[in-house]
Amino acid sequence: MADCCGGKNVSEKPDIGNAVKVNGIISIKDKIGSWKSRWSIGRMNYKVNPGLYLIGEPGADSEVFISSNYKMSFDILRKNLNGLNAWIIVLDTKGINVWCAAGKGTFGTEELIKMVDLTGIKDQINHKRLIVPQLGAPGISAHEVAKRSGMKVIYGPVKASDIKSFLKNNRKATSEMRKVTFPVWERLILTPTELIHSLKYSPILFIILFLIDIVIGNNEISIFYSDIIIFAGALLTGTVLFPLFLPIIPVRSFVLKGWIIGLIYILLVDLFAFGTILGNYVHLIMIPPLISFLAYNFTGSTTFTNLSGVEKELKLAIPAYTISGISGLLILVLKLF
Repeated sequence: MADCCGGKNVSEKPDIGNAVKVNGIISIKDKIGSWKSRWSIGRMNYKVNPGLYLIGEPGADSEVFISSNYKMSFDILRKNLNGLNAWIIVLDTKGINVWCAAGKGTFGTEELIKMVDLTGIKDQINHKRLIVPQLGAPGISAHEVAKRSGMKVIYGPVKASDIKSFLKNNRKATSEMRKVTFPVWERLILTPTELIHSLKYSPILFIILFLIDIVIGNNEISIFYSDIIIFAGALLTGTVLFPLFLPIIPVRSFVLKGWIIGLIYILLVDLFAFGTILGNYVHLIMIPPLISFLAYNFTGSTTFTNLSGVEKELKLAIPAYTISGISGLLILVLKLF
């Protein structure tokens, strides 16, 4: 039997096969890995191998929990199973967390049935229960799993921290355990990823600004710096301030939410006369759609739903973004004459 995550080796048990023993202790290395993943450093490689894991000394009556192979999801689960004897089946979700993988189909019925078979878990237990995280429910068809594998899917609580209470309550979740919350802190810890993604394209944007300054004859370096600060502020507004104020912006559409906060941002900039060669009209035309686009990217990280659905809303947004961009450029061209 293999060993990882600081767990102690136990005696060989041939009937457990290639199960990996883990513990519920989150090490400094684990914490650093999670921090790096939050900042998109090696994010797509932050995963564990699919397969069968065990925590404590699980037996025939021990519960079987299902996880994705995104290491942060796996670590959160094992941390909250600390002190218990349990089996963990890790599905191959390509390093994606449970919720997103359920939407993409990798945390799904077919993968679960396959891993139940490959791990041989039915030979290790005398019950037929599989505890699937509630956020993975969109990808798992309980009746199909029962029909094809003979296993019963039980949906656990939203938060792994409620697992022990869930088990004490005879594997029944209370209404609070079923509630999905998205408080300020949970929103803010997701912002580094969005910020890093936006910064990847920042050099291109700043080069364009520099070329515009040269073309229209504004050669003062201070003006260029002003433009950089304004657009850098727009990036921060779309990736950090937007998630912060998300629940209080009075519309459901993410495109409109972003446009509103973008409009507020640029009006405040112009109100305090933070000079820019692009001019107030160009600000109003180009900055709000930029922030709207950044805000829209946050859709996949949130529990909030769009009014018309992601794809439908984007079909309406793209023409608006295009018109705004072309209009802003036309104004700049007209300033040459």
